[in-house]
Amino acid sequence: MGSTIVQAIRAMFASSQRLDEAKAKAMVRVLFVCMGNICRSPVAEGVFRRMLEGAGLTGKVFVDSAGTHSYHIGAPPDMRSQATAQRRGVDLRSLRARRVTVTDFAKFDYILAMDRDNFENLLALCQDTELQRRIQLFLDFAPDLPEREVPDPYYGGPTGFDRVMDLIEVAAQGLLMHIREQHRL
Repeated sequence: MGSTIVQAIRAMFASSQRLDEAKAKAMVRVLFVCMGNICRSPVAEGVFRRMLEGAGLTGKVFVDSAGTHSYHIGAPPDMRSQATAQRRGVDLRSLRARRVTVTDFAKFDYILAMDRDNFENLLALCQDTELQRRIQLFLDFAPDLPEREVPDPYYGGPTGFDRVMDLIEVAAQGLLMHIREQHRL
């Protein structure tokens, strides 16, 4: 039993070390943010990772997600988010919720809020006006959409999760085009 625990701890540190190495190698760092980090932002993380894989950019762009609140720290994405994403070929099972930290503002080039409330929460948390420029609404990368916010589907029905996925896929395409142009990738 003791060796199993030691192996699990070693695996956890090895995984963390690989994550740190990937983050260090990446040219561009993107953080998706919603309230609890179990519905919208993990879907955005998963969708954008899939797009980066398709474009051959996984080593150049690091992607993560977080929440502005600590309601669900350590929890996997909502099952409805996972089911919706899985139907479209995106696997979210390995993701776990975390809260935005003050150090995230310096670590990430793009900090993308799903809605105005989270945008305002991020601005309040980030005291550095220079770093506040990194905070944007995610749907700013989908200017042809009439919506400016990704709605929170948590208290709604299953169609809300499909709509969130639709919006995220469009904005993720726009973000990918922007990053390729801005960073010459």
